[in-house]
Amino acid sequence: MQSIKQNNSSEKKWCVIIPTFNNDKTLEKVLKEVLSICKNIIVVNDGSDDNTSQILKNFSDKIDIITHKENQGKGKSLRDAFEYAIKKDFEYGITIDSDGQHYPADINLFVEVISKHPDSIIVGARDMMQDGIPKKSSFGNKFSNFWFWAETGISLSDTQTGFRLYPLNKMNGIRFFTVKFEFEIEVMVRMAWKDVLIKEVPIRVKYDDKERVSHFRPFKDFTRISILNTVLFTIALLYYIPLRGLCFLFGKEKVKNIRKEFFSQKGSLFQKSASIGFGVFMGVVPIWGFQMLVAIFLSYIFRLNKVIVLIFSNISIPPLLPFILFGSYYAGHLLIGGEKLIFSTEINLEQVQSVLKQYLIGSVIFALFLGFLFSISSYLFMSLSNKLISKK
Repeated sequence: MQSIKQNNSSEKKWCVIIPTFNNDKTLEKVLKEVLSICKNIIVVNDGSDDNTSQILKNFSDKIDIITHKENQGKGKSLRDAFEYAIKKDFEYGITIDSDGQHYPADINLFVEVISKHPDSIIVGARDMMQDGIPKKSSFGNKFSNFWFWAETGISLSDTQTGFRLYPLNKMNGIRFFTVKFEFEIEVMVRMAWKDVLIKEVPIRVKYDDKERVSHFRPFKDFTRISILNTVLFTIALLYYIPLRGLCFLFGKEKVKNIRKEFFSQKGSLFQKSASIGFGVFMGVVPIWGFQMLVAIFLSYIFRLNKVIVLIFSNISIPPLLPFILFGSYYAGHLLIGGEKLIFSTEINLEQVQSVLKQYLIGSVIFALFLGFLFSISSYLFMSLSNKLISKK
């Protein structure tokens, strides 16, 4: 359960979000410094049992306060603050830690960058090589940077910083499932998958062991982060990396049409998957120049999805053509024998004629194989996707 205390400050298009849990030694200073820059502040008191409540009470007429009766985790605090900020019609939310490690004056750096790159995530990159940075923080950051790159293809120098600017409108439609420290990884990865631009800006950082209190639990939180990265990498490997490959081969607009047809309410799963397989089959069979024409004609007869058939009949594009030719030739070799495939720059008409029958028969067999494979794979994928969507 949570309660919300609001103030009456005028709204701007960005606000500052401060999650806090038992940081009463540094919280007051952070609030004063942030207030000197921004009057729109959302603080989430995540079940603190120190002097945090009294400190926030002293600022209650200047800030908005969300209170968790029990500690729920930094991720849950950020998610609640984002939801609240969206309801207040803020366009951007700047998150800053309450442990005093950040310099609130650097907020101006984020505002400057977002003016040049609207609707982007701006990440405050710390210098992890400077004196005073805990070794465990440096190692954890390198570990996180690597997995972020593996999951998104984007290289960042600091994926664990809590000083960030988020475009709140880009979070619409994303259902997050983490509530602890690992949320800051999940939100970046999943927004990167939505093609949200991510920029870095160098920020200052200080670590005062006398005042700073860290609630990061090395074993538990590192384990949770590892599990999350395993899940995200698996999703990337099975879905987002192939999707980006399709965008590269066919173009984003064509892939959008594919996805639209996939998840439309028109037709059954069997009809859609059969349309995909038939389109692939028609794209491989050796009737060059007539593949799409014949594919559309037969799709009317068999009552298949014409758009899906037409899209997948374009599979014989230059980047894939060598693999299709090789697969067809090899299938023919396995079926009727003939010469083994030898790559050579010296190819004459006699050599082509000697393997033509082998290629033509093999291309039909290979087309049937690919069509069946695409049909089964797409049917299983769409079935799983529909089950996941129905659970939300």
